[in-house]
Amino acid sequence: MAHPSGRVVLTYALVLIVGIIAGLVSGVVGTGATVILLPVLVFAFGPLEAVPTMAIIALMSNFAKITSWWKDIDWRATAAYALGGIPGAALGAHTLLNLPPSVIDLALGAFFLVMIPGRRWLAARNYRIGAAALVPAGLAIGFLTGIVVSTGPLSVPLFSAYGLMKGAFIATEAAGSLALYISKAATFRTLGALPTDIILKGLITGSAVMAGTYAARLLLERLHIATFQRLLDGVMLVSGATLIWEAVR
Repeated sequence: MAHPSGRVVLTYALVLIVGIIAGLVSGVVGTGATVILLPVLVFAFGPLEAVPTMAIIALMSNFAKITSWWKDIDWRATAAYALGGIPGAALGAHTLLNLPPSVIDLALGAFFLVMIPGRRWLAARNYRIGAAALVPAGLAIGFLTGIVVSTGPLSVPLFSAYGLMKGAFIATEAAGSLALYISKAATFRTLGALPTDIILKGLITGSAVMAGTYAARLLLERLHIATFQRLLDGVMLVSGATLIWEAVR
């Protein structure tokens, strides 16, 4: 029989290894860390701690993306997205305490799957949105971000439609998302759902995700645009299928 301290060490080793992988994927594609990390966090810390822990990890992951591509951030797009997203995330976090997320997970999962051909359809027609459209989109995505663990696959096609690619896309999406997750984490903290021990677990795991994210820059600089687009589709496929599975099981 394994000693309890040995199990703890093995658990954290697993979390750190998977965290590095998740950061690498997220740093290349812009999202996906949650899809990879969430099952491990549920196994390691339990489902009640997984969501607030991911809020801390998301803060650190987005910070790493921002500092990796600081000069490429579109601050106008970031401000417009955050303008709607900050109050939306706070409202969503409040709603989370009273609303079962299974229906929202199912709807989001279906949306992600539809967005795979939808994004290609929009790209083929060179459809673009302006900064003004990012405000209501940020409000809606912010609200959903407050309720579910991650809405990265929603912001991915949004910022793609704005016309951003590769480093500029990664950094701008991360800067906008950082504002949302600060709002969500602050709301959790205010409502007592983010105690010190969960913050510590988030910081430990988030450090591994940040390491993977910084390493991802070396890959992204060499990544062909077509490969980047296929990776986006792959993450949305896995995200959609995972959310639907969680909602119906």
